Amino acid sequence: MVQKESIICPEWRIKLLKKLDLVLILFEFVLSVIFVLVSYLVKNIYFRGVGIGLLIAWVTSAVAYLFKKKAPKRY
Repeated sequence: MVQKESIICPEWRIKLLKKLDLVLILFEFVLSVIFVLVSYLVKNIYFRGVGIGLLIAWVTSAVAYLFKKKAPKRY
């Protein structure tokens, strides 16, 4: 029996979405480092606040990603 490919969520989209979470976590880290460095160069506290906020968001999403990876599969 041949399994029919889903129109709503094809196989290529599922593979892309599985990699996208890790790419977005890394992008968030890079952005936080850039904002913190710019804040020191320009001496602007607002850039530093954005960088620290992104750093906190990066840590939170990285912890969530690790917990998701360790969780048993449910399908």
